[in-house]
Amino acid sequence: MDATVRPGEPPAGPSTGSDQADAVSGRAGETAQTLDRGLRLLHLVADAPGGLTVTEAANRLGIGRAAVYRLVGPLTGHGMLRRGGDGRLRLGAGVLHLARRAQPLLADGALPALRRLAEQAGATAHLTVVEGGEGVALAVVEPSWTSFHVAYRTGARHPLDRGAAGRAILAGRSGAAEPVSSSGELQSGAYGVAAPVLGVPGLEASVGVVALAPLDVDTVGPQVLAAATAVAAALR
Repeated sequence: MDATVRPGEPPAGPSTGSDQADAVSGRAGETAQTLDRGLRLLHLVADAPGGLTVTEAANRLGIGRAAVYRLVGPLTGHGMLRRGGDGRLRLGAGVLHLARRAQPLLADGALPALRRLAEQAGATAHLTVVEGGEGVALAVVEPSWTSFHVAYRTGARHPLDRGAAGRAILAGRSGAAEPVSSSGELQSGAYGVAAPVLGVPGLEASVGVVALAPLDVDTVGPQVLAAATAVAAALR
């Protein structure tokens, strides 16, 4: 059967390679936008200790509630988000699973810089990260040549507003990179110096040292800063 061609219309023909490429490019763009929105939603929920309603999430993302529901479905299915009895969105156990898988990689990347720092400062060096609103010692290296040093346990937790490691992370949130010192804030007789790890997307962390005697910040501070910079470079 012959196709009818209206006056002024070009005859219909097969789609060109350019048309197909445009369609593929359009689908890829939509997929990238959806992925970006999903990741932004996860970050928003992570930064909201009390969770977010769908309406709050929509307002912060600048999209409609229906679009948020479309994001929540697969993220909930993969355990990245969960909806509580109050209807608010919170992080799911799937995020913890990914975090546990990532932590050994972070520790491995930081170890060379921590070893150098421990030997230079003659003090126990550590990488501290934020988890659940607290500081957690993710990697610890003790100096090899000192007679006495602090035995700092990997996995130890502490409030972010106490101790050099946590306060350095808080300072890093405002972009401050200067070393932070502390004395006896977490343990009587323990002294610390720490600096934030900056420039690693999605990571809040600090590098520091802890010792049984006062630390010379003028000497140890630059060493800690150099180690924090090296850790950031290794983790990017």
